[in-house]
Amino acid sequence: MAEKLEALNSVAHRDLRIHPMAGIHPHFVQITLIEAEKAASCCPLFFAKSPETGRFGLGALFGFAAGEVLVEGANEANAAFLPCNIQRQGFFADGTDIVVDLADPRFAPGGTIPLFDADGNPSDEMRLIQRAVGVMVQHTPPTQAFIEEMLRLRVIEPVDITLNFDDGAKVSLEGLYTISGDALNALADEDILGLFRKGWLQAALTIRGSLQQVAVLARRRNERLVGA
Repeated sequence: MAEKLEALNSVAHRDLRIHPMAGIHPHFVQITLIEAEKAASCCPLFFAKSPETGRFGLGALFGFAAGEVLVEGANEANAAFLPCNIQRQGFFADGTDIVVDLADPRFAPGGTIPLFDADGNPSDEMRLIQRAVGVMVQHTPPTQAFIEEMLRLRVIEPVDITLNFDDGAKVSLEGLYTISGDALNALADEDILGLFRKGWLQAALTIRGSLQQVAVLARRRNERLVGA
């Protein structure tokens, strides 16, 4: 469906109602670096290349295939981590303004959440959306700078993970990248110090450590197979 973009306006959109979340929850969601620590509490984090630009981005893995969500509460927008990219669904930044895509399923008929109150002030939900859009705008450039530094230091490597499930299925994680522990340990002291000063060393370790969540999601998938 083609986009239908309009600048958000408290008068024109006073009676607009939205759904909490609409459509299928993506199994891989782009995040910013400031979200990494919270995301790693329930998701493995990976780098992946954009099919449009070829540039690396940072994302949280919620499932092993399209349409599969294994993080508890994610489909109800009630997970331990809710990405800003999900919170701001249907809303985008255009300079200092926010625009809405009225063709997005979040604006389908039957929505119950108002964007503005009777006085034209943003509702609580709208304030959360504004914050999410702001986080994406403010923290996407630093996230890209972090990724570029990781590439320069050659500490990003493709993952080599194959999972075997109780139903006989085999899943290989393809097109995903992580931080190489060996390459990180081999960095010169000045590079380590530089990363530490910027807060990027902890971010790299968080991304590397989040690989432990792969086993958690795999176990949850097997548990669902048993209960099916």
